[in-house]
Amino acid sequence: MNTITIVLLLLTVVVISIVIVVVSQMRERARIERARRVASLEDAYNRAFRIYDELPGQYLTRDIKLLLLRRMEEACEGLRQESTELPVKEWLATVRENKQMVMDGTDEHPKVIIDSPEKSNYVKELLQSLFKLIEFLHKSGKINASTAKANLRHVLFTIHKTHADLFVFQARDHVKQNELRKAIHAYHLAASEMAKSRGNDMAAKAVAAFKARIHELEQELSSGDRSHSAEQQTKLDKQWDTFLHDDSWKKKADYDD
Repeated sequence: MNTITIVLLLLTVVVISIVIVVVSQMRERARIERARRVASLEDAYNRAFRIYDELPGQYLTRDIKLLLLRRMEEACEGLRQESTELPVKEWLATVRENKQMVMDGTDEHPKVIIDSPEKSNYVKELLQSLFKLIEFLHKSGKINASTAKANLRHVLFTIHKTHADLFVFQARDHVKQNELRKAIHAYHLAASEMAKSRGNDMAAKAVAAFKARIHELEQELSSGDRSHSAEQQTKLDKQWDTFLHDDSWKKKADYDD
């Protein structure tokens, strides 16, 4: 075997080795990239599902429910293309079933009484996650500017309401215990929280209702007459409990300013 033949054989071995290494690296990069896509899609599904499943019903509008379900549906479609071992078929079937129920108005999301700082903070965390998701969907071009603006304003408003919910619960409890000064203080805190939603007519009406109740409690405190207290308290409680679902209030809310 002459020198040229040996050199050519060595070159062939080197070239084949380089090709094997390059192909191996390309396959590894493809594997890593696929794993990254799958992880990203699974995370997108889980985040949207957590908000949809765990956020109390009083904070979810029809539009936000559909936004979350579309996000889950999109993630499932992506995962299905990746042929993963995740139960994507079952996820997708559930998402589409829930989507149809939301469109038909037959879905059920139970309301939760915000009666502790822990519940208030937990709901606030979910709302903040929802806020970030809407921002992402807007920046990525998945929803238009007007839709994003309306939903972001609503979410920001409900974050303030979450804190107000806790203060209202405390105020109700103080009234039942005949601790009117503490009830007045709690209603002041609730009014201050709702006042943070500047330019929102629903928030302004809530602030006015709290101030009116504070005035009534102050009069009761000074006169000692509580003959109408239960009636007034029941009226305010009913208004607040249906606050986000009262059509007459919603029509007054201007989300386009």
